[in-house]
Amino acid sequence: MEKIILVTGSTDGIGLETARMLVSMGHNVLLHGRSSAKLEQVKKMLSADGGLVESYVADLSRMADVEALAKAVAANHGKLDVLINNAGVYSAPNSVTQDGLDVRFVVNAIAPYLLTQRLTPLMGESGRVVNVSSAAQSPVDLEALAGRIKLSEDFTAYAQSKLALTMWSRTLALKEDGPAMIAVNPGSMLGSKMVKQAFGVAGGDIRIGAEILTRAALSKEFETASGQYFDNDSGQFASPHADALNPQKSEEIVRTIEAVLAEI
Repeated sequence: MEKIILVTGSTDGIGLETARMLVSMGHNVLLHGRSSAKLEQVKKMLSADGGLVESYVADLSRMADVEALAKAVAANHGKLDVLINNAGVYSAPNSVTQDGLDVRFVVNAIAPYLLTQRLTPLMGESGRVVNVSSAAQSPVDLEALAGRIKLSEDFTAYAQSKLALTMWSRTLALKEDGPAMIAVNPGSMLGSKMVKQAFGVAGGDIRIGAEILTRAALSKEFETASGQYFDNDSGQFASPHADALNPQKSEEIVRTIEAVLAEI
């Protein structure tokens, strides 16, 4: 059965490979990227053989763009089957957004939270949200998440943002009448643009990551996995960082994100 699937950050790397796999399986894929030129190029490539592809431009460091993205998807579709929050950033020339927040927390944790909240009405209980987490997870400094202090080291901010994403996934999974929420580490040191830029290595086969994201989006094994964390390095569901297993700490993450969004 054809599904409608939004993949953020799908103009390169694991996101693009995931979109390619989903299109080849006959699904209607909603592409997302910051560059309209790159989006158009990818759209032409994936639709060349009759694939069902749409494209949406949005800068996920801007909450207005996130809101506009959600509205555009809702305007075109009465239903969304799967949202794959894949877009992420490790470093940026300017680490502070126009709202005074750390761009790594915004793109990796806050923007996907807002997008998920806005698109939840389109998904309902039958939908799925796949959040691309990481093996890199560090305790979240709530002051840094809220933009009140700056983290100078890219890896520290990245690892904290990925744990924040994993933590709110578990919290939202407890809500009734909502889609399944699954956090997935697609695999460490795969050959994405992010890994190449951050670590200066070619990395592993990105299809490893795309395959697990496709499984998480479509397979029955993930149908009842809401609130769980899948570690593709070990190839199984596993325990994330201990903080993600603490309901109180996870709720603090959600409250902080909600407060940030309210201020914006």
